[in-house]
Amino acid sequence: MQLHIVPARTGLHWAMQGVRTFWRQPLAMSGLFFLFMATVSLVSLVPFIGGALALVVMPALTLGMMAATQSAVQGKFPMPSLLFAALKAGPQRQSMLHLGGWYAVLFLGVMLASMLADGGTFAKVYFGGSPITPDKVNAESFQAALWIAMVLYLPVSMLFWHAPALVYWHGLPAGKSLFFSLVACWRNLKAFVVYVLVWVGIFTGSGMLALLIASLLGDPQWMMAVLMPMALMVAAMFFTSMLFTVQDCFSASPDEPV
Repeated sequence: MQLHIVPARTGLHWAMQGVRTFWRQPLAMSGLFFLFMATVSLVSLVPFIGGALALVVMPALTLGMMAATQSAVQGKFPMPSLLFAALKAGPQRQSMLHLGGWYAVLFLGVMLASMLADGGTFAKVYFGGSPITPDKVNAESFQAALWIAMVLYLPVSMLFWHAPALVYWHGLPAGKSLFFSLVACWRNLKAFVVYVLVWVGIFTGSGMLALLIASLLGDPQWMMAVLMPMALMVAAMFFTSMLFTVQDCFSASPDEPV
């Protein structure tokens, strides 16, 4: 396994590859992303530990979306079982669960840090324990907590971006996968900045398109009916693009996941 340094324009290529691959299997990739979200929601309902347990399985489910993307690239129909490939019995499962444990600890640490700014209002809204209202969102303390969470989550996302793939396909232990993921993101920071900006533009554009469609229909109630499916589809495209960032940053291509 060798780290590759790619030019900034590769970030645009990653995003476009994700969009093109999504449209090869739009129903399958949308359905898998919905299953991803449903699984996280169901796990979070476990009494007392549901929230933390949902964080633990996030890296494994993210790997599942990468595996589904690889299947679509190969011209195959991504089966639902691919989403849980990293949780099946195998030598990588223990390392993947270790990875999930570290993700839960660091993510909860980010939320705890945000509580210093607003006493936990942002964290409660994020985890669904409190309804979101304009008064809460516009409060200076809430805005401060939001920015703290965003800034602190950035290095966490860099640590875990490639880590699930490195654990599952390259057999690295959790600690080494986190290290190499951070190095890969840092060394290819320009490409990732372009990648993020492209996806910000796509998400923003899709939201504006939903507003336009709702206004043309002449009924504001149609906005959510249009916006939610469109947001689901764009989010599925984003997750579809993640595999290509791994393949271009590391020389060894993943083997067949199942």
